[in-house]
Amino acid sequence: MLGLRHYIKPYWKSVLIAPLFMLFEVIFDLLQPTLAAKIVNQGVVERDLQTIQHTGALMVLTAVLGLLAGVGCNIFASRASQNFGADMREALFTKVQTFSFENLDTFKSGTLITRMTNDVVQVQNLMRIFLQSLIRTPGLLIGSIIMSLLLNLRLGLILLGTLIVLVFILFVIIRYSYPLFANVQAKLDAVNNRLEENLAGIRVVKAFVRSDYETRQFKQANKNYAESAIKAARVIAMNTPIVTLIMNACLVGILMYGGSLVWMRSVQVGDLVAFINYVTQVLSSLLMVSTLLVNISQSSVSAKRIQQVLTTESTIISHPFKKDFNIQAKQIKFHRVGFSYGGASHPEEWVLRDVSFETGKGETIAIIGATGSGKSTLVQLIPRLYDVTSGSILMDGTDIRNLPLSELRGKIGMVLQESFLFTGSIRENIAFGKPDALQEEIEEAAKIAQAHDFITKLPNGYETKVGQKGVNLSGGQKQRLAIARALLIKPPILILDDSTSALDLGTEKRLRDSLAKIMMDSITFLIAQKISSVINADKILVMEDGAIAGCGTHQELMETCDVYQDIYRSQYGERGKYYAEQQQSS
Repeated sequence: MLGLRHYIKPYWKSVLIAPLFMLFEVIFDLLQPTLAAKIVNQGVVERDLQTIQHTGALMVLTAVLGLLAGVGCNIFASRASQNFGADMREALFTKVQTFSFENLDTFKSGTLITRMTNDVVQVQNLMRIFLQSLIRTPGLLIGSIIMSLLLNLRLGLILLGTLIVLVFILFVIIRYSYPLFANVQAKLDAVNNRLEENLAGIRVVKAFVRSDYETRQFKQANKNYAESAIKAARVIAMNTPIVTLIMNACLVGILMYGGSLVWMRSVQVGDLVAFINYVTQVLSSLLMVSTLLVNISQSSVSAKRIQQVLTTESTIISHPFKKDFNIQAKQIKFHRVGFSYGGASHPEEWVLRDVSFETGKGETIAIIGATGSGKSTLVQLIPRLYDVTSGSILMDGTDIRNLPLSELRGKIGMVLQESFLFTGSIRENIAFGKPDALQEEIEEAAKIAQAHDFITKLPNGYETKVGQKGVNLSGGQKQRLAIARALLIKPPILILDDSTSALDLGTEKRLRDSLAKIMMDSITFLIAQKISSVINADKILVMEDGAIAGCGTHQELMETCDVYQDIYRSQYGERGKYYAEQQQSS
């Protein structure tokens, strides 16, 4: 919790005012038993009606003032805790935006959702309870003990002995419950991961009739969470009954011993009544203390999980922007690049090994190869979604790791394998990288991406609302919108990661022709599965098992690269040569 204290500082006034109100409530509560004793000793015993009326009125007044003080405390405590929680959620979201892909591989989306929601709520609630109980709980506890000792030392010693036993029991319960709460949050992560994955792939689940399987998987994750939560709840459930049992036993002992003292006239009846009231307040305070300690144990787990995210530094380090940076992105050079996910130590386990090539302005570099050969990983290194494990990537002779991330990524337009669209209008999705773009610019990008025609046929044109992840659009439509989004920023480097797989041959050809015209002064990286998509590229990289198996034009590779020839034959067979020649000539 201490690591999150700076999120409280902006609300220090509320943090100070809330306990101050509670201090007044505690004072008024501590006065009540003494006033009750006065009514019994001076009013009831001596039959003084005036004392009963005056003291009773004073008790009502202190009760009302205590109520008002309690309400004031709750208002300021809620204000501070809610803002505290909101700032933490914002800080977590902002932090996640700085994470590299490697960081996101470590923190799964399900656990990040849990930490931004459930964990923040746990810590936020603790803050509210803490502000409400900071003065009340110890104030009532200590004040009641002091007042009871002042009333009768012998009865007070019975109360002190009982408290020592209770403190030991509470310590054992809290110490045992901490790892249980950590396990509960971990199981909740598993539930959220399963839920998030299922909802994201619900159409695949339905298409393959796997609803029953997914239901069983979720049921198991949910069962594990419920079992962990029940186990932790059992420990919490022991808390209140144990405290109540011991304090009631103490109360019975005090009544028996105090009754004998009253019989022997060593203690007045009113004093015994007041003492019992103080014991009741001690019981109430102990219940609050035990609840607070359980909340602290539970929330400390959540606070630790929040701090893990906030203190995690991105594996991608961005250098500060300098005025003398003048990168035109006219040349890209890979020099003996190697890469591994998770820092695998053996080069045999690396996804990329000893990759070297270079390209310049106006060239189209096509990358082809079998699934898992490292094609997507290679292009993801250019905008530093991941950093190289060995070797270097140079842009205009400068290592991209020495460039500011904003400067580097501002030079790159990227269309990933999954054409992700956001909830909003088509116009907003295309203008995602350039929110202030004019309508003419948006339409121009859409025309180049072969998207303008289908957009204008929609009921609301460019203002048509896109469902979550573009569920109301076809795969080809989503791909064309994603391409338009990348083209709008007019990047010096364009990366198309298998982004035309859902297009028919005619649309793909028109797209290639349009791109060839507008990207004449840019560098284009094109990942594709089909030979027809890469046949006219200036340079084709053939990837196999993370290494370059061949590099050259289509004709050169057909003569020198066995891997490329195998891909060619698998797609075109005996008629392939004629088809390929037709494609190249067109």
